[in-house]
Amino acid sequence: MLVLTRKLKESIIIGDDIEVTVVDVKGDQVKLGISAPSHVSVHRREVYEEIQRENRAAAKPHVADLESLDELVRKGRK
Repeated sequence: MLVLTRKLKESIIIGDDIEVTVVDVKGDQVKLGISAPSHVSVHRREVYEEIQRENRAAAKPHVADLESLDELVRKGRK
């Protein structure tokens, strides 16, 4: 992990087209501004992890769905 020190209104550049700027500092909170192209997703970690959980759950076959599909296939064969 690269650790950098930045002051208010200072930035870092990631790659050629992502800029992260320190917008505000209050107590133990830091507000960051992130400029990135529209094709780059930017999420807070907890939001990203929830999206990943939802995607994994959606990709799993549900037993009820498989049973319904099996029933339809069997009816189609009769």
